[in-house]
Amino acid sequence: MGLAGPISVLPRQGTQFLSTLVTGFALLFAIPSVASSEDEIDWRKEQEFWSFRAPVMPARPQVRNARWPQQDLDYFVVAKMERKGLTPSPRAERRTLIRRLSYDLTGLPPTPAQVDAFLKDKRPDAYARLVDSLISSPAFGERMASLWLPLARYAEDQAHQVGKDTKFFYPNAYKYREWIIEAFNNDLPYDEFVRFQLAADKLGDSATNHLAALGFLGLGPKYYNRNRLEVMADEWEDRVDTVTRTFLGLTVACARCHDHKFDPITREDYYGLAGVFASTKMINKQTDGVPDKAEKSEQMSATTVHMVEDDKIQDLNVFIRGNVDRKGPIAPRQFIRVLCREEPAKFSEGSGRKELAEAIASAENPLTARVMVNRVWGAFFGKPVVATASNFGHSGERPSNPELLDFLAVRFVNHGWSVKKLVREIVLSAAYQQSSAGNAQNAAIDPQNETLWKMDRRRLTVEQWRDALLFTSGALEPAGGKSLELDDPENHKRNVYARISRLQLNSMLMQFDYPDANVHAESRSTTTTAMQKLFALNSPFVLDAAKSLSQRFAQTKDREAQIRTAFRTLYAREPDAAELKMGLTYLKDGDQGERSPEYAQALLISNEMMYVD
Repeated sequence: MGLAGPISVLPRQGTQFLSTLVTGFALLFAIPSVASSEDEIDWRKEQEFWSFRAPVMPARPQVRNARWPQQDLDYFVVAKMERKGLTPSPRAERRTLIRRLSYDLTGLPPTPAQVDAFLKDKRPDAYARLVDSLISSPAFGERMASLWLPLARYAEDQAHQVGKDTKFFYPNAYKYREWIIEAFNNDLPYDEFVRFQLAADKLGDSATNHLAALGFLGLGPKYYNRNRLEVMADEWEDRVDTVTRTFLGLTVACARCHDHKFDPITREDYYGLAGVFASTKMINKQTDGVPDKAEKSEQMSATTVHMVEDDKIQDLNVFIRGNVDRKGPIAPRQFIRVLCREEPAKFSEGSGRKELAEAIASAENPLTARVMVNRVWGAFFGKPVVATASNFGHSGERPSNPELLDFLAVRFVNHGWSVKKLVREIVLSAAYQQSSAGNAQNAAIDPQNETLWKMDRRRLTVEQWRDALLFTSGALEPAGGKSLELDDPENHKRNVYARISRLQLNSMLMQFDYPDANVHAESRSTTTTAMQKLFALNSPFVLDAAKSLSQRFAQTKDREAQIRTAFRTLYAREPDAAELKMGLTYLKDGDQGERSPEYAQALLISNEMMYVD
């Protein structure tokens, strides 16, 4: 179809296309303005946006159902329910609670012994004792690390490789992972957690044993031809994007080419932060402080840490429309204007990483605490209060319960930025302990469960499912250390200790929705595909786990006892009469040596094994 005729005869889609085309040409050939809209922004007005206002402890709401709350946060949850005419769901029964809690706090299922002990414990604080024991487990740090590492786009190689060149790979990336696990297990205050990952080398002698934390920056993508300005500019964008989305929930990198289209973030804001990373270099250093100059990753010293340190200090020009050959005014290194009460002070201590870390970790920063408590809440409820967990700006979602979010944020800071205290308060709440069973009246009013009138059923992450298969079959090895390939048949470590590749993500991780390690990942998809089922049916890993599980239960010849033990181990419950009869019939009708592994596999890949109520 030609465009010679009147535009009015074009279909609606054609009109839209033509309009977009004309606009695109106009932008393409327009003479760019060097001036920023910074002077045109009403900063005081912008600072009144909900996420740019400092969180204030809200008054505890008055509720009709005053007997339901078990933690202060419950008042904010039930108040929202009552405004919509909803009632909370009953408390989940004990078997469901211990299975839910064990997966959420450790990433592993409870043992039958743990379930029995909890069921027999009639003390009023039995549940709280269980919570404390799980939070104190070393597995807690492993579970929390599996949530953190995708935010940091943790990986051990690069997305591009020429031949067998591995000089840009990270053979000791696991040291950053170990630091993260230990930080969560030791309940390192979150503000310190932030500072160490951005500037551990700038925080004095007491921080020298935290240099591995600099892997947050030091494990970032490296591109070939790194001496070229346009390549370096891409690396700086990665640092700006990862830091601001992870810690601040802001998409600052959107301002690389122009002022942010939605948020009060200017090009000067972006290049002010990019200058910090332009003044920093990624380096491999041994524990004695000597740089490791190995040309191949396999030649690096076992003591080497992948980190960053200050380089030639420089302020960057604004690159007009992101073009490094078209330089605008100088943008001094400084913090984001909208997050400062007055004009931001220029960074003057080296690269500015320490000052940046202090600005982010400050209790006066309106975003840092909110962003972290929102992520933690989402980990335990399946949905964060702010659905766009790494975008608290104008284009992000508004909080579903703003009073609850501010309560959690203020409480988090007042409790010394303790992640463990935050987690404990969440899982001790009446909201968390609700049943996942439906309620027709509530479902008619709030079908998406936005008010949390029940607990949502959630599918295990690939880390939880793989770990559970190893754990229940008796094959799990608790050791950490260097990473192993998931496909290695000798790899019986937890999934968090697997090698993560930017070049080619492991197929199991890819099939079960592990995020792309090239970029910061605020969430992951939950897909259901035929490939997942084929993997569960045919994977040597799953078949080996089933064989190990059947051998473990074959120690007793009583088939009914075997089935009961299997259900208690996998599902934390006894089989019902129909399930018991089905299992006995299947095992009786064939040779037990052949049928037992098949039966074990069927239990391991069932929906009940892959979901938590």
